[in-house]
Formats: sequence, C-alpha cells, structure tokens
Amino acid sequence: MISTLLVANRGEIACRIFRTCAELGIRTVAVHSDADEHALHARLADTAVRLPGVTPADTYLRADLVVKAAVTAGADAVHPGYGFLSENADFARAVLDARLAWIGPPPEAIEAMASKTRAKELLGIPPLGEVTPSDLPVLVKAAAGGGGRGMRVVRRLDELSAALESARAEAASAFGDGEVFVEPYLESGRHVEVQILADTHGTVWPLGTRDCSLQRRHQKVIEEAPAPGLPDGLVKELYALAVRAARSVAYVGAGTVEFLVADGKAHFLEMNTRLQVEHPVTEAVFGIDLVAEQLRVAEGHALPLDPPPARGHAIEARLYAEDPAHDWAPQTGTLHRLAVPASVRLDTGYTDGDEIGVHYDPMLAKAVAHAPTRAEALRKLAHALEQATLHGPTTNRDLLVRSLRHQEFTEARMDTGFYDRHLTELTAPAPDPHAPLVAALADAHGRSRFGGWRNVPSQPVTKRYLMAGEEHEAHYRHTREGLTADGVQVVHADARRVVLDIDGARRKFEVAGYGDQIHVNNTTLTALPRFPDTKAPLAPGSLLAPMPGTVVRVAEGLEVGSTVQAGQPLLWLEAMKMQHVISAPTTGTLDALHVTEGQQVQPGSLLAVVQAPL
Repeated sequence: MISTLLVANRGEIACRIFRTCAELGIRTVAVHSDADEHALHARLADTAVRLPGVTPADTYLRADLVVKAAVTAGADAVHPGYGFLSENADFARAVLDARLAWIGPPPEAIEAMASKTRAKELLGIPPLGEVTPSDLPVLVKAAAGGGGRGMRVVRRLDELSAALESARAEAASAFGDGEVFVEPYLESGRHVEVQILADTHGTVWPLGTRDCSLQRRHQKVIEEAPAPGLPDGLVKELYALAVRAARSVAYVGAGTVEFLVADGKAHFLEMNTRLQVEHPVTEAVFGIDLVAEQLRVAEGHALPLDPPPARGHAIEARLYAEDPAHDWAPQTGTLHRLAVPASVRLDTGYTDGDEIGVHYDPMLAKAVAHAPTRAEALRKLAHALEQATLHGPTTNRDLLVRSLRHQEFTEARMDTGFYDRHLTELTAPAPDPHAPLVAALADAHGRSRFGGWRNVPSQPVTKRYLMAGEEHEAHYRHTREGLTADGVQVVHADARRVVLDIDGARRKFEVAGYGDQIHVNNTTLTALPRFPDTKAPLAPGSLLAPMPGTVVRVAEGLEVGSTVQAGQPLLWLEAMKMQHVISAPTTGTLDALHVTEGQQVQPGSLLAVVQAPL
C-alpha cells in the first residue's frame, strides 16, 4: 500500500493529485523551484522539498534532484503528473531503481510511445521523407512531450529551416529533448482522442472519446467528452486502435491515444503515456477518479472487466493568463481574486493573492461542467465563466465564453482551424462600453479617488480610462438627485457595488479596485492620468517586448549597423515555456540593440530599433 506520494510536478496538476491523496489517506510531498516557494501546491502538501533554481531545466526537469527529494522526504511512490518528466523513461527507471513505486506505465512502454517518431514506427506508419513543395503545409513537431510546445506550421519551403531550429530550442527547454520531426499538416481536421486505463492483469479499458479541436498555438483550450457527432463505426475503430496501441507495449495505468479525424478517417498522431490535462471530462462522464485508479493499479489491484457506463456530457475550458487579442501574449502579475460558481468543478494551482510569473505555463485553472446533454453542459459552463470573478492580469475568459456560444461550436461543426477563422470576432471589444465606464466612475467617486465638489455645475468633470486597449472618457456632474454620469443616474456607489439606473432599469455592478486598475463585473479598466503623457514618442521602427520574458537568443552576427530584411528574426523571447520571435518590421539598418541573451524584460521594454532607408 502507498503511504506517502511525491508529485514530480507543480501547479494545478499537483494540487489535483493531492486532493485525491487526501481522500485516500495518503501523505503528500511537493517539490518546488525557488520561483514556486510560496506556490499553492507547495503550501498544500504535507511536506515540501526545494529544488534550487527557477528554470525547468534546473529544477523540475532534474530527475536526480526529484528522486533525491522523494527519498529524503520518506516517500514510497512518485506520480509524474503531466509535462516535465512525465514521459521520460530514464526518470521512471530512476524512481524504480530507488525502490519507489512509479505511478505510470513501465519505462519500456514510455520509451516505445513517448517519442512520437518511434510510436509511428511501432504502429507501421511511415515517416515523411524529404519535404518538397507538394508536401506543404507540414507540421514540425517535437518528438517528446506535448502541450503544443515545439510545434510549428510551415507553409513555405524557405521557412522550414528556421522552424526546425526554433522548435528544437523550445522542445529542449520544455522537455529536455530537442528531437523534432515533420509530418503532413491537415488544415481542418478534428482532434479526437481516446482515454485508456490498463492494469497489470491484462485488462484495458477504452474510456470514451474526447474532442479537443479548439486549440491555440497547437495547445488545447476547450475539451469535451464524448466527442460529438462521430459515427458509431468510427468510434469502434478509434477504440480498437487505442487498445491495440496499449497492448502493443504492455501498457499499465492511464494514457491517451490521439488522432486527427478528417473526411471520416482517423489518422494516428501519438500516444501520451501519462495523465492528460483534460482528464476531468472523462472522470465526469464515467463517474470515476482517474488518479485514484492510477494509484490502485500501481498497488496491483485489478480493474473490473468492463468500465462503468458513460452518462451525460462534460466540457472543460482552460483559463489562461494571456491576451488572445494580441497574439495570445502571456500575462504576469498578482491574481487578486479567482472565484467560479460552485455549479462547475474548478481545478487550479492558484489562489487569491498569488503571483503569476514568467517561468511556467500561463494556465490558471480548468473549469469543468457536466450535464445530461451537450447543450446543457455548454450553457452551464458559459454561464459559470461569465459569472466568475477574475481580478488580475488579462485572461482568455471572454474568449472562452464567446467560443462556447459560437454557432459553429454549439452545432459541433468545429475543427482545429476554429480560432484561425474566428479569432477577430471572438476578441472584438464589447459593443457598448458605456455602463462599465460609468460604474467605474461612480466607484471612483464613492472612494473619493479624484476631485472634490466643483462650483461650476454646468461643466461636467471628465475621467479617462483604458479598456480593451482603447481609451474612453466618462463625464459626470452632481445634481440634486445625486451623481449623474453621461446621462445615467447613479443610484448607489460604495467600495464594492455600484447600482445604475439605465433607461428605468436598475443594473448592479460588482466593483473592485487595485491601484489604478478597476474591475467592473467582467470588464477591466485602468484609470488614466488627468493630463496626457508628455514623454517623447518612440522612434519609428522601435521594437517593444510584447510580454514579460527572457531573451534566450539574439540572431547570429546581429549588431548595431547590421542590415536586416523585413520579417527577419532578430530576437527570441521565452515566456511561460513558449518562445516568441521578434522580427524586423521593415528592411533597413539596426539602429539600436538594447538587450543581450539571458536578459529579462518587461512588457513595453525597448528591445531594438530598425531604421528604414530614407
């Protein structure tokens, strides 16, 4: 029997595993980097062990340090979670060599399937040879790991070399393995997967399908179970392929076999030899705890011959600290408040007051809704996200709500190109910003944030706000009835709530302020200074950091005076485990270079200046 479990991971998945351990009476051990010293997973565990350093390569990817931590803390088992070392056969061997129980498949199964290239060979799928124009578009893909890292779509042959180099660097940083390969890229397929669970007695359960087609940067955003609209024959084929893949490597534990479904046919992508981020939707539909089942399998218990029956539909949405309207740029800062209605399940690695840093994935939480039908689950999840309280950095919450209500998604006609087609409409500013502006203004007045009474009642007072990247103005004046703003009567205003009378209907707004940032229901506004900024404008061709991060690479030979071409990669920024290329905006001369490799930068930092020819 397992008595003490170390989770070789961080954040949401560590917290989720600890929750099951508490229910089973198993003591828990966390490992944490210096950046995660005060993280929620480190606080929740019975014991926490420091891994010196902040980067994944120095901490969570150090198998030797993690195994040493398990031994030091008296753990008798290790769960890898997902990401980091979860699909590393050498790590699994090191855990077993230390006489610890490994919560996962045998190292040989990981070795056979964790590399996507070797998995395809095992299943008889020939690799793509030398890429020719007729093969385009293609996908450059990391052989190890997952989560969309180390993946690049290539549509022109002259982009292939740079894509290979960039994918290798990102994969090495995220997984400690820089191997990549190239495969055909199907533009409009559906990403469908099968959850499997296998014991040491020869039983393999196919636990339904999941659709994970809504993705950004090849990373999943919304997932659901079962995958809607698949013909029964195709579902049986997917089950058979998944079970065949598991049996071919004597698989044990939880795993996922992923496919791209296009034109009614299933194309094998990979087998993930670990628990998936989206496993809660399967748990909801089958009424089981997959982590608990993993632990029981590791203890040698046999599964029943048949899995429990499926019931209803479940949908999961991933809340990210990112700005979808600006190339999905990751966001950092203090998460002041995170609360979601109790009608949905929330898995998170953060709580109020936690800092969101630059070193790890920007996912804040996963919200999961389960209902008898897909339509009911969609409605339930969209409403819960709409009512959620998220105060802090910009998130993708509004995008998720709009996605869940988009006709193409509600009718189950989506594919992996969904955001390529609809991102502009899904991130458009709210059509009527008026009410949040007035509520923010009334809140500011209630807090005495600005100005006092004026002796010129005929002239309204103006307050400026930044909302969704655009500047807006609100105007107020005091009347005998109280505060009136842009023709809207303020009925009540205090530190937490504003009530407005709009055309005879009273609307309530929950308001919270943190410095110059004001949250009005789901809208975030920043109070601007009364007078415009008089700082000198930036020179034309200035390149600013779009997000906080680290300069991991400067183009070889690049120096002040270098001639650059429009679109030429100049710098590579790494933030939250993703690399972002900063390219020349025009053909010209590099007039200034303000950063070096290894330097950390903040959003808006001046990186370089490219001077166009006169």
